[in-house]
Amino acid sequence: MTDQSTFAEVVTHAYMNLVSVPGIDGQVALITLDNGFDHTKPTTFGPQGLANIDAALDAAFGATPAAIAITGKPFIFAVGADLKGVGQLSERSEALEIGRLGHRVFKRLRDSPIPTFALVNGAVMGGGLEIALACHYRTVSASVAAIALPECFLGLVPGWGGTQLLPNIIGPSNAVAVILENALNQNRMLKPGQAMQLGIFDERLDSADFIEQSLRWAARVLAGDVTLNRPAIDRDHDWDNALDRARNFVSAKTRGYAPGPARALELLALARDTDINDPDSLASGFAAEDEALADLIMSDELRAGLYAFDLVQRRAKRPSGAPDKALARPVTGVGIIGAGLMASQLALLFVRQLQVPVILTDIDQERIDKGVGYVHGEIAKLQAKGRVSPDGANRLKALVSGSLDKSVFANTSFVIEAVFENMDVKKKVFAELEQHVSADTILATNTSSLSITKMAAELKHPERVVGFHFFNPVAVLPLLEIIKGEKTDDATLATAFATAKTLKKSAVLVADLPGFVFNRLLIRTLGEVMNAVDEGTPFDVADNAIAELGMPMSPFTLLGLVGPAVALHTGETLSAYYPDRFTDSPGLRAIVDAGLKQVWAYDEHGNQSVDPKVAELWTQGDRQSTADDVLERTRRAFAEEIRIMLEEGVVAAAQDIDLCLILGGGFAFWNGGITPYLDRSGTSEAVNGRRFHEPGVASV
Repeated sequence: MTDQSTFAEVVTHAYMNLVSVPGIDGQVALITLDNGFDHTKPTTFGPQGLANIDAALDAAFGATPAAIAITGKPFIFAVGADLKGVGQLSERSEALEIGRLGHRVFKRLRDSPIPTFALVNGAVMGGGLEIALACHYRTVSASVAAIALPECFLGLVPGWGGTQLLPNIIGPSNAVAVILENALNQNRMLKPGQAMQLGIFDERLDSADFIEQSLRWAARVLAGDVTLNRPAIDRDHDWDNALDRARNFVSAKTRGYAPGPARALELLALARDTDINDPDSLASGFAAEDEALADLIMSDELRAGLYAFDLVQRRAKRPSGAPDKALARPVTGVGIIGAGLMASQLALLFVRQLQVPVILTDIDQERIDKGVGYVHGEIAKLQAKGRVSPDGANRLKALVSGSLDKSVFANTSFVIEAVFENMDVKKKVFAELEQHVSADTILATNTSSLSITKMAAELKHPERVVGFHFFNPVAVLPLLEIIKGEKTDDATLATAFATAKTLKKSAVLVADLPGFVFNRLLIRTLGEVMNAVDEGTPFDVADNAIAELGMPMSPFTLLGLVGPAVALHTGETLSAYYPDRFTDSPGLRAIVDAGLKQVWAYDEHGNQSVDPKVAELWTQGDRQSTADDVLERTRRAFAEEIRIMLEEGVVAAAQDIDLCLILGGGFAFWNGGITPYLDRSGTSEAVNGRRFHEPGVASV
């Protein structure tokens, strides 16, 4: 048994009660998992919690019931291992024992001669789903908010039976979708209907009296009135195809730098020969899970993943430096200056989440009509998908309008501009707007690099100007950089943070310095790669060299998404302030001047090569760097720039840098964003003379 003193645990209790159910001779032993807190602290499993489940099973089997059922507290079934405790394990033997203990307890449900039922009444993830998979039968409430095996997202594997049971219950292809594809696509969750279609559950029931309905359904199963069609598993071509798909997907997502998904692939291949009805066969598969779990728990990548998870789940919800939320003013109407794609995306977000009037304006009626039409069209798509009711769609559409006359902004309390990234243009927009809005209407700018202080300097009320920098696509990326100008007051900041929360965005407070956080680091990184190409390094060598950093796409692919002109303009802004570190790339300027949008060209098979026009225009020297050289210079640039940003007070701590890179650019959890990786690679000490984190923070 793992030493309890080494595992900080929120203990889950397992309460066993015998209940009578009409249609069942004898009683049902109903085990309820409950950690004593409400749904805001989900039920997790540590050593003592597993021991409590074990004891509840002892009591259940001792009562010789007709069936054993396991369920959770209101809104929560169970969400898996206690990750805080996992991150504190210091010996592989302890990690190995955690895996073995979970297997031993859960296996009792599968090996039981008494029928076992999982009544999944609320959120179920990781080990919570694995204990359900161990049961003979499974029901799910129609109201369950989240169903997943997220372990690979964090750097682990489903280690309590998931890799062996799931593919043998729902088939290898569906298991690959749940264990790898969903997990590595930003931890995508399943809804009950989707989980039913995959075959994870046997029955979906309404939530109002879910437990009672599930027990009545169990009575029908025991009576033989319910016939379950469990799919036959093809262990030949289906398994081959699923594994091939999984390997290609994992390679594309991780480039071989994340050990968790790689181990999951091995375990899914092993599951092909696992007979889940043969205890000996299962024992072999479970032992392999134990070994994988122990190795991964003691890896730096897993500790970095847990660090990243903590940032997203905790720090993002309590932004450092945010003023007292009591100072926030209500937002009763929103104005948007601009009606292009970015502005239209903002309009859609604001109207959906705030459900207040949203007014767009632009330089001509055609642009305004196009912007309003875009928002209405997106609302119609949501209605077609069943995500908005017809009445709801009509209400949202009615709230969105456009006007050339800026006097209509008189009743707005929050106006955001999304016009061309030019200081003079933005200052002119705000100066004109100030004539039409009240003195306390917040003026927000979506600038990606320009000074908030300079933008507000000539206004009558500069204290109500704030940076509100979204990331594209607006609906997908959760980061919102909130930038405080020199005169921005606390009421404005508090309102900005409260609005961000209502918009379901994660806000980080950022100082008013060029490029803020994400774009400053992005441009520094792109600059190193492009300078290497300017010097003579082949495009493909430079582009592939920094995959280890955990960026979701290669630099030149990202350049195509951002736009070379935008990257050049942001680089010019940064170069004006920091000319020693942000230098112009002649090659980038050449392709921008020519109006080119991409470095890469693609043939009909999706194969990429340098666009011949780019190759012609981008003059290169004769000094080639190796991939290792490019990686090293890029790592050193990251370490240097982050140190300088922290010294300048751009954000409160290195954790905020990582949060911005994870939420704004999809940087890898297994690297913890970037600073734990720089520590682990030795770059932090080599460049700065010290680590960003103490040993044991985001590392073993």
